[in-house]
Amino acid sequence: MAVEKSGGAAASSSSSTAAMDRFQKIVLSWDYLRLVAESKGGKQAKGLQRVKDTYKSVADYLGVFEPLLFEEVKAQIVRGRSDEEEEDAGLDWQRVAVGLCAESEGFHKFSMAVENDFRENVGENDLVLLSKEKFEEGVTPTAYAFALVEQRGGSATISLRAFLAGEIQNLNVSKPVNAPRLQRFASILAAESSTLWILKVCSLSTIMREFTAMHSVASLPFKDSILSAAEKHKDGDDQSRAWNVPQPLMDHLKANLNDSQLEAVNAGLSRRSFVLIQGPPGTGKTQTILGLLSAVLHSAPARMKTKGGFDVQRHGPELDIDGKYAHWVKASPWLLGANPRDLIMPVDGDDGFYPTGNELKPEVVSSSRKYRAHVLVCAPSNSALDEIVLRVLNTGIRDENNNTYNPKIVRIGVKAHHSVKAVSMDYLIQQKLSGVDRTLDGGRRGAGEYDRIRASILDEAAIVFSTLSFSGSSIFSRMSRAFDVVIIDEAAQAVEPATLIPLVHGCRQIFLVGDPVQLPATVISSTAQKLGYGTSLFKRFQGAGFPVQMLKIQYRMHPEISIFPSKEFYEGVLQDGEGLSKKRPWHSYTCFGPFCFFDVDGVESQPPGSGSWVNQDEVEFITLLYHQLAMRYPELKSSSEVAVISPYRQQMKLLRDNFRLTFGDQSKEVIDVNTVDGFQGREREVVIFTCVRCNKEQKIGFVSDFRRMNVAITRARSAVLVVGSASTLQKDEHWNNLVESAKERNRYFKVPKPFGAFFAEDNLETMAVKPQKDPRPPEQNTEVMEGMNEAAMGREFDAADQADAGDDDDADMDADDGGGDD
Repeated sequence: MAVEKSGGAAASSSSSTAAMDRFQKIVLSWDYLRLVAESKGGKQAKGLQRVKDTYKSVADYLGVFEPLLFEEVKAQIVRGRSDEEEEDAGLDWQRVAVGLCAESEGFHKFSMAVENDFRENVGENDLVLLSKEKFEEGVTPTAYAFALVEQRGGSATISLRAFLAGEIQNLNVSKPVNAPRLQRFASILAAESSTLWILKVCSLSTIMREFTAMHSVASLPFKDSILSAAEKHKDGDDQSRAWNVPQPLMDHLKANLNDSQLEAVNAGLSRRSFVLIQGPPGTGKTQTILGLLSAVLHSAPARMKTKGGFDVQRHGPELDIDGKYAHWVKASPWLLGANPRDLIMPVDGDDGFYPTGNELKPEVVSSSRKYRAHVLVCAPSNSALDEIVLRVLNTGIRDENNNTYNPKIVRIGVKAHHSVKAVSMDYLIQQKLSGVDRTLDGGRRGAGEYDRIRASILDEAAIVFSTLSFSGSSIFSRMSRAFDVVIIDEAAQAVEPATLIPLVHGCRQIFLVGDPVQLPATVISSTAQKLGYGTSLFKRFQGAGFPVQMLKIQYRMHPEISIFPSKEFYEGVLQDGEGLSKKRPWHSYTCFGPFCFFDVDGVESQPPGSGSWVNQDEVEFITLLYHQLAMRYPELKSSSEVAVISPYRQQMKLLRDNFRLTFGDQSKEVIDVNTVDGFQGREREVVIFTCVRCNKEQKIGFVSDFRRMNVAITRARSAVLVVGSASTLQKDEHWNNLVESAKERNRYFKVPKPFGAFFAEDNLETMAVKPQKDPRPPEQNTEVMEGMNEAAMGREFDAADQADAGDDDDADMDADDGGGDD
């Protein structure tokens, strides 16, 4: 059976369906045992290309990304089964009965009777493995195939589809290769009362949506920008398309955003198709997003703004004869076959029209929401998304008159945090249903009613929040209003196909907000990773020279902490906000911050059956270090104040076990222990970072990833304490620079065994910070103090008059509220 390759005609739903059929036929044809064997062999598939900054055509684009995406699918399948075994031993092989089977659209579609516990643990687009024989040691399966769950049927049944025409071994060759295992499997499905073994492998929902979005590039209005990584509009054109922000709102933005944040908002108001905003740690990225939302929802296009609302453009200068002819043609559109009605612009804003960039076909919206854009806000993870939702709920946004209000919003998807439940889709549906009289239809609620309510909630909301993956859900297809603006937070943490998912909803402007020098996207396939599949759309655009708005003032870290990441990762442009140099009690000792490196030559080891690493010596030292901090400064004995983070999950588990032995069940309350990846977007007063790796060969694995390093050392407000082996780490350029920086500032400490001796009182005394003596004579100091007191008395009267009027600007300039998954 031929598998047709979808081309650039993905504009229609039929082309999208063709692309998905192609994906499913390719994946379902694969041989599971061959995939496992190839993953162990380490050979790179043929015909793979490295991700480029720019592309000549859609075919060139798909020719690079599609094979890499399929490499990622293979890796997810191989790894997916081992993850399932760890998480839920109950999802093991089960015996199932085959029901009705029919061939349709090139697939075998059939139902199966399964046990309820298995049915409850699978969902739509889950990949399962079906086999005549159970996969066991010493058994060679003869008839087996992948199948995709289409839906869960009634009690103890599921519907599936399989592709049994043969194996597709070459993406560029449409004809499948005959496979005896699939032929034997097809005969089993055709037989009556046959049974099979079934095993859940993984979910393909997210990567299927990425594949569909990737194939939709050809139909996107900004296709050329995506391929060329360049803006198609010139600066002058941007100005003519720019938004006018009402003066009261602009005054608020100027007063509450710093210069770099305001520049980022203004770049968005120019209405360029793509706006990239880089938010280094603690630079108020979420604050900037809130400013963007206020501006986008309460502004109007400059060329259409008039006193009375929206009006036609005023007459220009007298035209020459050629110009007049051109306008006569426009004035008589029926001569060219156009419909005159489509060319009528609204005369008054009260008509409820919203200009969408296409002056000929304005969008009609509710008169209660005149001129407002429909905004979609996305993030790669649920936790990152809920951080923004919570901020909108807690602080609201500003309207055109600078009044704070809570816009109508909805958070769609699964795993919403309990703090944002009030705006979750499921909760809002129940609220609407509770006000409906059910006596007329006997209390029945059909699926159609739920779909209508979902669509109405999406249309009514000014802002819709969704993860990138869920933005590809079919729920969006029922909307009557397209999105005008899409804002993607943590955009540098998503692979490019994932970033494309929300763009298919007809948006006209995209904001990519993130930081390419913090954690990248997670890519399971080492082959795809090496060839750049983990490169985000943000990073690719930046690499091609696309303009990036950098937020330059950080409001989190003590200057002694920020000086290194600013120089190492941000070309020295990162500046410190006011009040960050405040001395904490623990700064009385040089070994307790603000910045220290403890050189511990421990012993690394790898737990059996694990690809992770641990270092028991670093765990022992960190336990003593924390004990000293908590004993001397009781305010730090809290998980909200101190965190220990590690690149390795097994080291995290070892630390948690160790703290549990020391502090009992209250260990989670006294200290937060997590991985670096799980801590992005979060912060603590004191952060201890354990590097783990220690060996003579100076191998440090992914600890060498400077982005992970950047995240680790920028989580702390007042003290970052790095524990590692300098001799092992210094082979890496960035780590060598960090160790040398610590030495230059006298914040490098060699810690020999026994570790307890390091914290002995006589040794700590040598690390005590001596108070600086004032070189001036005592009598001069007295005069200076008297002068300062007089000046202070004068200021007290001025401050009393202004106490109620002033706002704490720094309170609004919170640290980066992005989110990493916990």
